[in-house]
Amino acid sequence: MNKTVKLYLVILLILFIGVAAVELSLPKPINWTQTYNEKHKIPYGTYILHDQLKYLFPNDSIITIRTTPYQYFNALYNWQDSTYTSAGTYLLIKGFTNMDDASSQELLDFASHGNEVFIASNYPPQNILDSLHITVKYDYNFKGRAELILSNPVFKKDSITIEKGLSNSYFSALDTVNTTVLGYQKFNTSKHINYVKVSYGSGHVLVHLQPAVFTNYHLLKEDHRKYAAAILSYIKEGNIYFDSQNKLGNSLGNSPLRFILNEPALRWSWYLGLISLALFMVFNAKRKQRIVQVIKPLENTTIAFTKTIGNLYYETRDHHTIIDKKITYFLEHVRRLYYIDTQVLDDTFIKTLSLKSGKDRAKLNQLITLIINLKANRQCTEDDLLKLNTAIENFYTT
Repeated sequence: MNKTVKLYLVILLILFIGVAAVELSLPKPINWTQTYNEKHKIPYGTYILHDQLKYLFPNDSIITIRTTPYQYFNALYNWQDSTYTSAGTYLLIKGFTNMDDASSQELLDFASHGNEVFIASNYPPQNILDSLHITVKYDYNFKGRAELILSNPVFKKDSITIEKGLSNSYFSALDTVNTTVLGYQKFNTSKHINYVKVSYGSGHVLVHLQPAVFTNYHLLKEDHRKYAAAILSYIKEGNIYFDSQNKLGNSLGNSPLRFILNEPALRWSWYLGLISLALFMVFNAKRKQRIVQVIKPLENTTIAFTKTIGNLYYETRDHHTIIDKKITYFLEHVRRLYYIDTQVLDDTFIKTLSLKSGKDRAKLNQLITLIINLKANRQCTEDDLLKLNTAIENFYTT
């Protein structure tokens, strides 16, 4: 390795270290995704809320639900006396709730037995809204900020103004007999209901349409935590069932492979298949010998030329020329192979050729006689050509 190459390598290494240092020194970009996940410390996670629930409800047990509401509360239902073995409040903080019908009905049943269901969501479960006879309207054409107000004068000082994470969804129709309005949101001069408490059976369902106020960003911003605490103050005493965003089996996601990965035999078959594929790709990534090109042998153009010339003479009916050439080639063959002079074709020639070639002397006599006659005849026919060709071929083959 010469000095120039070493210098280039050193410069390249310095540049690489410099780029890496710059990248590491840059501040990590903020993730503004609205996850509402209790394990996330990003602005729109709910880590702080989940951590502070034990202080907001010091006399209550905080239970984190990692299954669907149906799976959890159905297991608490006593079918013998038609009651739940545990009481309290179900708490859900989420932007969009894709809750299944069975879970929605289970929550309504849980509330009807004297318990509470608290949902803070921009898009609450439609089945629950229909059962409570309330309607939510979604206005997507809005900009700016909104003032969030609680209807109880006691919480007048806890009103806040927010802009980030805001959505303009509000209640447009209510069951006035069973519904109590607890809060409003004010966009410019438009004031709409955003927090209600609906009686259902022996219990209640509380619905708030601005879940962003429970996220890390707003709980740490100025005194917004007072508004969140005021909202949760409507929850009665008892166990708090916090609906986690980290469900059991969520590590598998919604992939079509979820069933395969849940079954040990199928899971290991899948892993073995992937390993086999990886090994196949590794071993086949090696350089292989390229395909050997097929080279066609050179054609014997002499044969093709001879055939062409022969066809030419045959089509012109010039039999004498063909006969003359065949006699010439035959005599040349005799001279080259048997070293015999062919200038005089007499008995001595025939005797010598018979002795050297081992051919029958009578047949040789007929062949030489035919050659002498055809050389003297200028008007040869096709039959003469065929006779000569047969006689010469018999000499070669017998």
